[in-house]
Amino acid sequence: MMPVNRRRFLALALGWPVVASAATTSALTDYQSTDLVETLLSRAATPRYSDELWLLIDDKEATLSVFRGNSLVERIAPVSLGRGGAKTQRVRGGNVTPLGEFRINRFNYESQWHIFIGIDYPTPPHARMALEKGIYSQADYDAYFDYYRRHGSPPQNTALGGAIGIHGIGGGDPDIHGQFHWTQGCVAVTNEQIERVASLVGVGTRVVIR
Repeated sequence: MMPVNRRRFLALALGWPVVASAATTSALTDYQSTDLVETLLSRAATPRYSDELWLLIDDKEATLSVFRGNSLVERIAPVSLGRGGAKTQRVRGGNVTPLGEFRINRFNYESQWHIFIGIDYPTPPHARMALEKGIYSQADYDAYFDYYRRHGSPPQNTALGGAIGIHGIGGGDPDIHGQFHWTQGCVAVTNEQIERVASLVGVGTRVVIR
């Protein structure tokens, strides 16, 4: 059984009620044999409220779309994702772009990639899946939540990797960017496009990668 404090933290991250402990326990049991992130993604690509500004990054279409509620503000194509593809479960060094629902939590305007917009990967659902699949030990899982509680953001140096975000190409080759997925797991757009994205979003903006 997951310790109560970690069950409560995960329930908060998933938007589940924490007062109904029996219902929460049942929900946790129900998803244990499924891909939790994929389940959450099935309802993530809709606005949380009518005028929410949010981003949708589509792996199959290689697009980044900015929405205000249900209205499309801007669409960028093509974007480049990880050389290892896009998957719900990512491990360090795999060059995979993580699928899921995230929040922007930092900006770096002095990045080698022109501008770097960081997201809060790995999320609690990614950590839970890692535990279930044996990527995290119980000690790793406990340490993940201990770090998250202390810092308000996920650790970046576990088996799941980190430093995932949206960025420009810096001094890279625009032709390569336009033809191949080349990143180590981030989402890349041109330098001009990342400037536009950075002007629209802020810390807390929701990002859906599917």
